[in-house]
Amino acid sequence: MSFGQRLKEIRDGFERPFWVANISEIFERLSYYGAFASLALYLQGKLSFSTQQTGTLTGIFGGMVWFLAIFGGAVADKLGFRRALSLAYLILAIAYFLIGSIGAPWLAPLRNAVPLSLFVGCILMLPALGISLVKPCVLGTTASASKENVRSIGYSIYYTMVNIGGAAGPYVASWAHRHLGVESVFRVAALSVFAMFFAVLFFFREPQRATDAAPPSVYETLRNFVMVLGNPKFMLFLLLFTGYWMVFWQQYISLPGYVQRYIDARADVEFILITDGLAVILFTLLVNYLLRRIPALHAVILGTLVSSLSWLIVAFKPTVLGAVLSILVLALGEIIQQPRYYEYISRLAPPGQQGTYMGFAFLPIGIGSFIGGWFGGRMMHQFAEVAHQPQRAWYAIVGVGLLTTLLLWIYD
Repeated sequence: MSFGQRLKEIRDGFERPFWVANISEIFERLSYYGAFASLALYLQGKLSFSTQQTGTLTGIFGGMVWFLAIFGGAVADKLGFRRALSLAYLILAIAYFLIGSIGAPWLAPLRNAVPLSLFVGCILMLPALGISLVKPCVLGTTASASKENVRSIGYSIYYTMVNIGGAAGPYVASWAHRHLGVESVFRVAALSVFAMFFAVLFFFREPQRATDAAPPSVYETLRNFVMVLGNPKFMLFLLLFTGYWMVFWQQYISLPGYVQRYIDARADVEFILITDGLAVILFTLLVNYLLRRIPALHAVILGTLVSSLSWLIVAFKPTVLGAVLSILVLALGEIIQQPRYYEYISRLAPPGQQGTYMGFAFLPIGIGSFIGGWFGGRMMHQFAEVAHQPQRAWYAIVGVGLLTTLLLWIYD
């Protein structure tokens, strides 16, 4: 097939809802990664939490977002993607605004009524209510509004859009932090998703289901959950893959504090975190084209190995350049495995249940953030603050990734 024919195939293979949903994903990810890039600095520098508390709270923020996607998938199937998406963006706008207002005087009565860590933890869970609806909606729309011959490319386009937002988010966070203060990072995030609320209302139309079937009933939705939970091989795979995300999320959980405390206190951490999203934007389509003949699960295993080894760079070269190179290699592993991971999950989803299965696909990301937050905070405290050998924390994190690679290989 010639290049022109391939472009025509792509142009004709996607319906308008595909493009609206995926473009809105740019702004949702901009908000999420902008908030995530500044969160550890906000918690530790502005709200005076310890290293361990910061790790745990950051892990809660990431974990709840992805864990609730399981339920968001079922809700998306029931409500329809248009209503679920518009509701999600409205919830997100409110949630990010509240995070940026934790220290505001008007929240003082609530803030002083309970322990600060509990208060902050509850507020950090709020974005999960919105994102848990966005992710299954966008992925479900990608499955429903693309033809079979371009669906694999559709998931690569989706992941490219995610990382355009992923790269723009830390950049916007860096600018807002320097010029407006760290609290304003979260208010800018709120404006971004609030704009998407109107975009969905005006431009998104419900895609036609692949089977022209009506959305599942409450009973059918519950039955879908039981069926997915009753698939031991699928659930085992998801649990094993949790180790990958424990390693991956350390760029937001452990790296910001590590850079400012042990590398350069004046370093622009948010700007460093642009590396991951930018690398994925530039190389996702190329890498997936080059590795297209590798089976999906083998690509997942290879990507896990590459990402796991990435943190050895900053361990051996504790500089800003070392941190950037670590994230670059981390991103390479992400590029290798992530689009193929979604492809693998989508093939397992029965007709009409894309939202439910895609919701379960986010389970490892959530568990990995929960455990990774606790684990990263504990490792940095033990090796950096107690033993005064901060590089050893990265050895422990790499060990988790190598163990995950081995277990996935045995599973395969």
